[in-house]
Amino acid sequence: MSNPDLQPPVNPLPPLVVLVFLAMAGIEAALSLGAAGLIGGPEAIGWRLALVREYGFTASVLDWMAQTGNWQLTHLKRLLTYPFVFQGFTHAVFAMVLLLALGKLVAEAMGQIAFAVIFVVSGIGGAVIYALLLSDIGWLIGGFPSVYGLIGGYSFILWRNLGAAGEPQARAFALIGLLMAVQLIWGILFGASWQWVAELAGFFCGFGLSFVLAPGAWQRLRDRLRQR
Repeated sequence: MSNPDLQPPVNPLPPLVVLVFLAMAGIEAALSLGAAGLIGGPEAIGWRLALVREYGFTASVLDWMAQTGNWQLTHLKRLLTYPFVFQGFTHAVFAMVLLLALGKLVAEAMGQIAFAVIFVVSGIGGAVIYALLLSDIGWLIGGFPSVYGLIGGYSFILWRNLGAAGEPQARAFALIGLLMAVQLIWGILFGASWQWVAELAGFFCGFGLSFVLAPGAWQRLRDRLRQR
């Protein structure tokens, strides 16, 4: 038996969450140190811009592939890589803090595979909807659409638990409501950014995926279909 006195005060993070965090942190650390002139020499100052151009997502890329029918892996990869390139250190830190907190909750409630699916698919869905709704207004970078997908998963967990307890399920959406309010205030004060479209789309992708990925979801769906 394990000694309760030796138990860690905080539950360890799921390995997949740690892996994604380390990938984001490693890339941002290299870019920030390069921009500060601490590594890489003079060329390092341009590393971030080079990564944005190579791995960021823009609506014009999707438009070009759709119009030409040329679905190049070189460009399709952007749907998977753009969440790991940030505008700067602060942008990255906020995303990584949310990733650790929400990734832990989602992975522990639904499993690490569900966490990975929500993170990846929400990032892809956020980028595609961003491109479909908006013209080419700039690069989409940063992990927030994927992180907002995790917020969607977390909101689903709360929504289902509140329903089971007979409490108002609207309370499950307090976090996304707060974040959208902060986005609005920030936009009014410092200028709006359309990346919130991708983030909100990521949230809905994560929430929708949870109907399939949450434990017992398939059984509940089969029971409802049988009742009809």
